[in-house]
Amino acid sequence: MSVNVGILGATGAVGQRLIQYIEPHPDFELTALTASESSAGKSYREAAKWRVNTPIPDSVADMTVVATDPDEVSSDVDLLFSSLPSSVGAEVEPKFVEDGFVVSSNSSNAREDADVPLVIPEVNSDHLGLLEVQREERGWDGALLKNPNCSTITMVPPLAALDEAFGLESVTVSTLQAVSGAGYSGVSSMEIIDNALPHIGGEEQKMESESRKLLGEFDGAEVQYHSADVAASCNRISTIDGHLENVWVDTAEEITAEAAAEEMAAYPSIDLPNSPDQLIHVFDDPERPQPRLDRMRGNGMAISTGGFRETTDGVQFNCLAHNTMRGAAGASVLNGELLLENGYL
Repeated sequence: MSVNVGILGATGAVGQRLIQYIEPHPDFELTALTASESSAGKSYREAAKWRVNTPIPDSVADMTVVATDPDEVSSDVDLLFSSLPSSVGAEVEPKFVEDGFVVSSNSSNAREDADVPLVIPEVNSDHLGLLEVQREERGWDGALLKNPNCSTITMVPPLAALDEAFGLESVTVSTLQAVSGAGYSGVSSMEIIDNALPHIGGEEQKMESESRKLLGEFDGAEVQYHSADVAASCNRISTIDGHLENVWVDTAEEITAEAAAEEMAAYPSIDLPNSPDQLIHVFDDPERPQPRLDRMRGNGMAISTGGFRETTDGVQFNCLAHNTMRGAAGASVLNGELLLENGYL
């Protein structure tokens, strides 16, 4: 039986990627699309400037876009995927949840609220239990679930593999992030061509705090953040898609480059439709992974790692993921699949 789903902020870059994932989905049927008041009442074809590298699905093109308001979305919708700007999400998402909607959100607002689970299903699916705390404390009939920042989600699965085997003590990361992470109008060509931008507002703080929440322990009442120190430096470069990250890790137990690679390669995936068969791909070639060559592994949902070498107290490695697929739309859909598997829909 299909689950009726909708998209909040359907005309934007992540909204378009969500359509790409949901339209062929075996369990989800897209029945609602919302956007700004200026788009409401238009067909999706008229409202959206389509930029994805596949055509607008016929089943979606003639759907009518409605305003992003709980009163405009049918109560028959079981699950909403949110790709709203965080300022809008902070205001609107709670209204939908109060009205009984379940929301799987990519927006950055509320990711660190104590009763809002921040989840990568392959890493911390047990944090979904925080929804019971959320409903009890807020009196919500619906539920709000978040996926992390696109740069955080790239490094956390490899870190989880190392933490289980060797114990994380500190993490330092420097990112080379694709321009699509800023949205279609986020970085002008005159800024980024022949250039690199050595600061992305708020990104460092997101990586430093979100990673510790994701790697933390849920005790049935709250999430105890991981104790590791995390320091991030975030940089924008002129690749279109795919965030590449250089990571240095100090561990409690002795570690070798070979052992780190083995643990990552063996780290398990999860049995959900959009989780790849192999979550972490490991390269022996020190020149891999590369964004253009490796971002679409696992249909854009896998993490690629390489460049392993030993340091004084740990290892250094590189990791890569597709930032608008694994790092945004695909992550929200995967969380929706986790909600369905756990009986929240």
